[in-house]
Amino acid sequence: MRYEGVLKKMRTELQKQVEYYLLFESDFLHVNQILNKRISINFLRYQCMNCGLEKKVFAQGFCYDCYVSIPQAGDWIMNPELSKAHLDQEDRDLEFEKQVQLKPHIVYLANSSNLKVGVTRKTQIPTRWIDQGAHEAIEIVEVPNRYLAGITEVALKAHVADKTNWRKMLTNDVLDLNLVEEREKLKQCIPEEAMQYFLADNKETEINFPVLQYPKKVKSLNLSKAPFYDGVLKGIKGQYWLFEDGTVFNVRSHEGFVVELSIL
Repeated sequence: MRYEGVLKKMRTELQKQVEYYLLFESDFLHVNQILNKRISINFLRYQCMNCGLEKKVFAQGFCYDCYVSIPQAGDWIMNPELSKAHLDQEDRDLEFEKQVQLKPHIVYLANSSNLKVGVTRKTQIPTRWIDQGAHEAIEIVEVPNRYLAGITEVALKAHVADKTNWRKMLTNDVLDLNLVEEREKLKQCIPEEAMQYFLADNKETEINFPVLQYPKKVKSLNLSKAPFYDGVLKGIKGQYWLFEDGTVFNVRSHEGFVVELSIL
């Protein structure tokens, strides 16, 4: 089987195990079905996810010109506390920013390599947790806009990490935690403006990933430096493919790369 197209982050469904789908323009690949098969990945060219031109990807699948101009890459994406749509203040495109920022947001605890705090739109639960490779997660607050979520995350970051150790996550060097207890410990750290939105009764969500064999050590595949690779796929976790030889491939960080995939 052969597929060709621009890489985008995998679509997911939370079942007994996470189901993964790689979507192309006129085709799709159910990635779970190619576990234990040899796959080759051949990098052909770049294609910006916004303008569609063959320009080198700078970040988040966008070329540099798009990245510094389009609202989908504004600073408030990575730093929710910088959101200003609730004040009717524009960053790059107020209409777009209102559509995204003025929607319910969740501040959550997730356990992927360690306990971490994060923010996402309510509609992105549990997708966000899956993308981060979390095997368990729980909501802390549900707030009406991105700004409130951002200041809550900033307050909690003083007590809990906000980054995932991807090496520990991919080698499955993780411990189970009681997230209900961890949430209760953090309650006193929630800003006064967000305290009324505390979720006291939500249970933690458990997530199982389709991994046949975890690597003992990992080495990351970067297609811009090594444009061809082939290996036996042994698992999928977060947005990573895990191969038999310890190579790991981050699909999401290669958004905007046009590739040829062959299942051998």
